[in-house]
Amino acid sequence: MIAAPSAVLNELELDALTELVNIGVSKAAGSLRDMVGEQILLSVPNVALFGREEAIAMLGESGQRRLVAVHQVFDGEISGRAMLIFHEANSLELVRAVAGGELSLEDIIELEQEALAETGNIVLNGCLATMANILQRSLKVSLPEVVRGEGAVLFNMAPPPEAGDIILFLYINFVLKSRDINGYIAMLMDMPSLEALALLLREFIERNSEDDE
Repeated sequence: MIAAPSAVLNELELDALTELVNIGVSKAAGSLRDMVGEQILLSVPNVALFGREEAIAMLGESGQRRLVAVHQVFDGEISGRAMLIFHEANSLELVRAVAGGELSLEDIIELEQEALAETGNIVLNGCLATMANILQRSLKVSLPEVVRGEGAVLFNMAPPPEAGDIILFLYINFVLKSRDINGYIAMLMDMPSLEALALLLREFIERNSEDDE
């Protein structure tokens, strides 16, 4: 049975995590802006905790079952899998923006895998590196891989986190100046890692409180 979100991260810790993710994604947006040559607006991340089945159901409610995800495994004091998830139609539009120019559909499809992996690497690494740096810890991050399928496929990849884990869901709305691209960032973490993250967030909050005094 999944623990209630309030039993894992309290409101103050969730606010601190939202702040860290917001800083990381904002930095990543600057790099993406350089890639696509357009201003990129990102909404404030909406951070929530779900069980695996709840997260799969939430993705299914969007009405677009075919998804594309870039995922990277991170390991350190906290460990898990980070994912940048798009609806399939959005992924092609993102590749078109990254590749630029008047490319044919065949060219876009050929470039899709590489462009998505690079985009995911920038966004996910931006989040993870910023979080680790601010939390004063280091993380090893694997190379990005692209996977396609419905939510159940994305959230049941090997290796673990095993069944019973909690998915930290970060919803972010990506808006390019001339396009509307919606994406999600999800982090799959088991309970020990979430408890370690909560401890690091408490340390972060305490450091900030001391600085304010």
